[in-house]
Amino acid sequence: MSPDPANIVEWFRAAAPYIHAFRDRTFVIAFGGECAAAPEFLDLVHDLNLLESLGVQLVLVHGARPQIDARLSERGIVPHMVGDRRVTDDASLRCVVEAAGAVCLEIEALLSRAVADSPMAGSDIRVASGNFITARPVGVVSGVDFQHTGFVRKVDAIGIARRLEDDEIVVLPPLGYSPTGEIFNLTVEDVATAAAIALKAEKLIFMCESQGAIDASGAVVPELSASGAEQLLQDHPGQSEDVRIYLPCAARACHQGVARTHLISRHVDGALLQELFTREGVGTMVRPDIPDVLRAATEADIPGLIRLIEPLEADGILVRRDRELLRQEINRFWVLEYKDQIIGSVALYPFSEEASAELACLAINPLHRNFGRGDSLLRHVEYQARQRGIRRLFLLSTRTGQWFEERGFRETTVAELPQRKQELYNYERRSKIFVKDLAPTALPAPALPSPQLGASRLHGGNHHHNHGEH
Repeated sequence: MSPDPANIVEWFRAAAPYIHAFRDRTFVIAFGGECAAAPEFLDLVHDLNLLESLGVQLVLVHGARPQIDARLSERGIVPHMVGDRRVTDDASLRCVVEAAGAVCLEIEALLSRAVADSPMAGSDIRVASGNFITARPVGVVSGVDFQHTGFVRKVDAIGIARRLEDDEIVVLPPLGYSPTGEIFNLTVEDVATAAAIALKAEKLIFMCESQGAIDASGAVVPELSASGAEQLLQDHPGQSEDVRIYLPCAARACHQGVARTHLISRHVDGALLQELFTREGVGTMVRPDIPDVLRAATEADIPGLIRLIEPLEADGILVRRDRELLRQEINRFWVLEYKDQIIGSVALYPFSEEASAELACLAINPLHRNFGRGDSLLRHVEYQARQRGIRRLFLLSTRTGQWFEERGFRETTVAELPQRKQELYNYERRSKIFVKDLAPTALPAPALPSPQLGASRLHGGNHHHNHGEH
C-alpha cells in the first residue's frame, strides 16, 4: 500500500526546520556488533544514506563484541571479561582485529549499494576509514593486566574533518594504534565519545538494546541535562546494561562541548529518523547543563508567579487569575527557575471524564526567551499528561496560536472542548481554541522528572515563546 501523500507532505513540512539545522553538521553514530549483524541493519543503512543526502556529515563507530566472541569460540579461546571490558591477550587480539575488520568491510559494502528501486538507488557514497585513533593501554587494574585493551588517547579530528568535507562517511572500528605501532582493542562508547568531543559534533547518537533511560515508573525519560543524567543513574540504578554504559558517556560528551546526545533503540524501525526529525523523539536526549530548574510549584512561588504573569494579564494575553484561586490551584503548576528567579510557568488542568486536560499559563519572562524554554515547558507538560492517561490537550489563546500550531496543535471549535469547559467559555473574549492528540499510555504517573529535564531537540533551541491562558 502506498503511503498517504498528505501525510508525506505534512511530515516534510514538519521536518524542514531540522533539515535546515542539520545540514553540514557532524553526527557521530555508535552501534554495537549486534546491531551490525541484525537483518534490520540494512534499514538503518538506508536511514544513514538519507541523512548523508541531506548534508549531514556522518561518523559511524561500530562495535564487534559478538563477532569477536564467535571467532574466539571457533578457536577454543574462553573470553576473559572484567566488568564490561575485555582482557585482550595476543590470541584474542588476532580475533579482535579480524572481527573488527570484517564488520567494517560489511558496513562499507552496504553503504556502497545503489540498487534500483531501493532507498539507496542513485546514491554515490564514499567511505573512509583509517588510523584516526591513537590509543594507550589500560594497563594493570586491581591486579589484572588488560594487555592489548586500551583507551582512546587522541583523535585525529583534522584528518576526519577533511574526509567529511570531501563528502565522505567516516567509519571508525573499535581499534586504536600507539605511536610505536601497537594495536589496542577499544570500546565503541570510548571511541564514539572521544570522536564526538574532538570533532565538536552536533550530535552523538547511541543505538541501544533498550529504548533509553527510564524513570522510577519504568517510563522512558525523553530529555535530561548532563547533570540530570548523572543524577538519574544514582537515583534509579536499575537501568539496562547499555544505558548504564552509554548514559555517563552522553553526560561526559555534553559537558565537553557536544550539543546533544541521544540514546535510542536499534529495534524500532526508523528510530533514528523519528528521534532527529520529530519534536517528541523516541528515546532519551541529553543536553548540556543550563542553570534552569524545572520543578513543581509551591505556595512560596506565588509572588514570583504573579510578577511573571501580571504584565501578560495587563496586556490581555492572559486572563487575570484570582490570587486566592491561584493559591488553591498551585499544585497544578510547574515553574522554571533561573538563579532563584521564577522565569517561566505552565499549568495542567485535567478533565478526567473526557481523558483530556487544559494546558494553561505557559509563560516565559521576556528577558529569558529565545533559548527553547517555551519548548521545554510544553514538552514537560505533554510528558506529565501522557503519564496521567490524558489523550488530548487543549488550550485557549488570543495571540499565540501560531506558535502552538507549529508544535502540533490544531485550531478547533468550542464544541470540541470538554462539557464543563464549554459552559465556562467566554464568548466576549473570543479566545481561539487549539487541541493536540497525545499517544495513550498505560503507565502510571511518575514522580516529577529531574529538574534538569527539558530542551529543544534543535541545537540552541528555537526563537519563539508562547503563553497559554486559563
